[in-house]
Amino acid sequence: MRMKVLLAAVLMLCSSSLVMAADYYVDITNRTGYTIYYMYVSPEDSKSWEEDVLGSDVLMDGDTQRVTLTGYSSPYFDIRLVDEEDDSYTFWNVDVSTQDLEVTLDNLD
Repeated sequence: MRMKVLLAAVLMLCSSSLVMAADYYVDITNRTGYTIYYMYVSPEDSKSWEEDVLGSDVLMDGDTQRVTLTGYSSPYFDIRLVDEEDDSYTFWNVDVSTQDLEVTLDNLD
């Protein structure tokens, strides 16, 4: 009996930690007229930007890039894009579970 209670407690603990971490994604469409060279996505409570998710790729005008965000407990992210002219477009507190982004010159910082 004691073993069953212990096993049940361990299973509950494991399942609760799985519920806390989730996978999200956001589709980002470039409508700026410029090529996007850098794309930073960080949890909204982060004090700094994470790595460039484009890496050696670029996001051409008119193209869409899906960014997968794995293992986060909240769907709220800050997103910053930098184009070929070194202009930036920053979006704060984006709920990626309900919102994709279409970046235009109206979003220029």
